[in-house]
Amino acid sequence: QLQASGGGLVQPGGSLRLSCAASGFTLDYYAIGWFRQAPGKERDIVAAVWTSTGSTDYADSVKGRFTISRDNTKNTVYLQMNSLKPEDTAIYYCAADRNIIRSSWWRADQYDYWGQGTLVTVSS
Repeated sequence: QLQASGGGLVQPGGSLRLSCAASGFTLDYYAIGWFRQAPGKERDIVAAVWTSTGSTDYADSVKGRFTISRDNTKNTVYLQMNSLKPEDTAIYYCAADRNIIRSSWWRADQYDYWGQGTLVTVSS
């Protein structure tokens, strides 16, 4: 089971840190992705991390502003979001998969396990 948390209301330019905690299994050798879905839009990739190597990938829209990281001792993956913009407003989901190939890191249909989502609202 994946549990996403940390969402909330923040002003433009502010920061939030999302957490994705796994229970019932360890995140070793998994790809963990953060996705987001705004009202009326598709679920899009934000970032991903490979827990065995620490390799990361980011959507172009968040490069330089968001950082994905993992803490294997806490079985948790984080998404640090800085310089937030109104267009970052969405429900954020974390997802995990052990068999995903690197070239498919951005595809939501390649992830088998999903958290429940946490709402991020960027507004003044």
